[in-house]
Amino acid sequence: MAAERSAETPAEGPEGFADLPSDDLCRLAELHGVAPSYQPSADRTVTASATALTLALAALDVDASTPVAVSAALAARERESGERLLPPTLVCWGDGDEPALPAGSRLRIETEDGETRDGFDRLPPGVHRLTATAPDGRTATCHLVVAPPRLPTPTGRSYGLLVQLYSLLSRHSWGMGDLGDLAELATWAGRALGAGFVQVNPLHAAVPGTPTDPSPYRPSSRRFPDPVHLRVEDVPEFAHVEDRERLGELRERAGRLREAVLEKGELIDRDAVWQAKREALELVREVPLGPGRRAAYVDFLAREGQALEDHATWCALAEVYGSDWPRWPEGLRDPRSPETARARGELMDRVDFHCRLAWLTDGQLTAAQRAAREAGMPVGIVHDLAVGVHPGGADAWAQQEYFAAGMSVGAPPDAFNARGQDWGLPPWRPDRLAESGYEPYRRLLQGLFRYAGALRIDHVMGLFRLWWVPQGHPPTEGTYVRYDAEAMLAILVLEASRAGAVVIGEDLGTVEPGVRETLRARGVLGTSVLWFERDWDGDGRPLPPDSWRADCLATATTHDLPSTAARLSGEHVELRDRLGLLTRPLEEERAEASADTREWLELLSRLGLLRGTHGGRCASEEEAEIQAVHRFLLRTPARMIGVWLPDSVGDRRPQNLPGTWDQYPNWRLPIADAEGRPVTLEELAASPRMWALLEVLREAGLRRG
Repeated sequence: MAAERSAETPAEGPEGFADLPSDDLCRLAELHGVAPSYQPSADRTVTASATALTLALAALDVDASTPVAVSAALAARERESGERLLPPTLVCWGDGDEPALPAGSRLRIETEDGETRDGFDRLPPGVHRLTATAPDGRTATCHLVVAPPRLPTPTGRSYGLLVQLYSLLSRHSWGMGDLGDLAELATWAGRALGAGFVQVNPLHAAVPGTPTDPSPYRPSSRRFPDPVHLRVEDVPEFAHVEDRERLGELRERAGRLREAVLEKGELIDRDAVWQAKREALELVREVPLGPGRRAAYVDFLAREGQALEDHATWCALAEVYGSDWPRWPEGLRDPRSPETARARGELMDRVDFHCRLAWLTDGQLTAAQRAAREAGMPVGIVHDLAVGVHPGGADAWAQQEYFAAGMSVGAPPDAFNARGQDWGLPPWRPDRLAESGYEPYRRLLQGLFRYAGALRIDHVMGLFRLWWVPQGHPPTEGTYVRYDAEAMLAILVLEASRAGAVVIGEDLGTVEPGVRETLRARGVLGTSVLWFERDWDGDGRPLPPDSWRADCLATATTHDLPSTAARLSGEHVELRDRLGLLTRPLEEERAEASADTREWLELLSRLGLLRGTHGGRCASEEEAEIQAVHRFLLRTPARMIGVWLPDSVGDRRPQNLPGTWDQYPNWRLPIADAEGRPVTLEELAASPRMWALLEVLREAGLRRG
């Protein structure tokens, strides 16, 4: 096959393979969804190394370690493909199109509700079982996903607030923002501001440790939320705790944690917050549940079933053996082993405690969404789905058969990172997902949609393909592995439609041709960030507002980018310079950033959006420019406009600075004003600067959709 060699020169492949893969290896890889090459740009193709292809195939249980093994595996795969009557999962969109089946096949469909049908006519949405019998007598069974053709478009236009929940402290939180603060923010924003939604970071369960990894994008479990977000006082049993003295001591400790952040300028200490909350929740658990609460808890246990038991078991075992399950005693590394069953029985009290925490957190998440809708928000809370999970966490332990051993998700080299990226997240195996009818993916979505008005999917391109990096190898030696995007999208559309929820895909950066179009056709909104919206196919100038896409969430920035104030002032360049992150001379970086900002400000001025400080509406030129940026967003046809909450008070600091670990306090900063002074939820609600910015959106009539 014709392909350009990568600028990198990877090592020799296993068992004598040259770096450049053979034609047979490329063919075998393609038949298993492993891409033998990729295009970082339209005019350049990079061939994956033989090592990358061989190791990716090995993670799919395909032996390609020698030329003889490749030939045997290739023959077996081609024979299997030729004889296969049905794939593991088929998709039927509810628009009249039927999936292709062998001519003359007799069909029997068993629906989710237990009905039996003999054809596709008027099939209800769901994941059913299809049995086909070919004219030659061969019979096969597969999962049949029946989904609406697309998600409904959000009604009207609306704006909302984007916030990292931990950063939003109130005078009632225990050292970091919690679900009580989220409900309060949503109620205020909906009733007083006419906002349509509040978007938060992933609230998935974190991997416990000392210290805990604060990143919400590398969780222990995406299926269950983290109880660190609980508002302890809102748990009904809290009022009946008998040891009031001990409870009072814990609340005093929580007050000191809160004041350390708000008054002393210290970082958010998630571990200390959780220690205080855990001790309080242990006291709360001693209060017997009333009959109604007990019945609700039992219903929760029944609904969540094995998945919850596995999650709680991992949490209990982690208390004894640490949070990295591959280092546990061998018998406990298997969630279905006799040793694990015995340990679960011995630790049943702790297992029940962690089940109880999941129930309480689920209840407060549901209450936050209910508060948002009661405040008039048409969408409510927008939750965030991380792209993967920690390799040592609960999901990776409980769902081992679905994860590709020895692989990590990342990104290939690009213009922004010549070394590529390794995110340290094990990828799902596409073959095992398809064989299960996408069971773990379905249950994950069902859990999130129970309390989400909308779901943002981080790196939504992962529904189509992911960059697999073999462990022990640099990201440059990875390769793309494809997923059945039609099936992944069908499940997403099915579950979101059942919940009446909106879906937003984070599709920033390099996106494979056709992906955005496919997502839009199924009703999935995209993400557009002002500074990246340029005419890349033309003169490269800022894209005028009427040229933006409508089916998107439009924002000025995100948690991974500089705040708007920092970008306008150029402080983001100075920050990266101080941390040694620049790859070019400082003056060169400054000049480029300044030119970029100047182009945007010139466009804002030409459009009459930059109105200066006249009339007392803005205290500074910076405020005027930030308001102009949001007036610009209003000029676009975007269905949803997001306001980064720290922008409303002039915060300079990004919540996360990609490329850093301990050099910068990622995920540990409270919202602060332009001088770096932490700002509480109560102060935000009274901030003239915030009211002036949000009045821009109110003036435009952009209230509830």
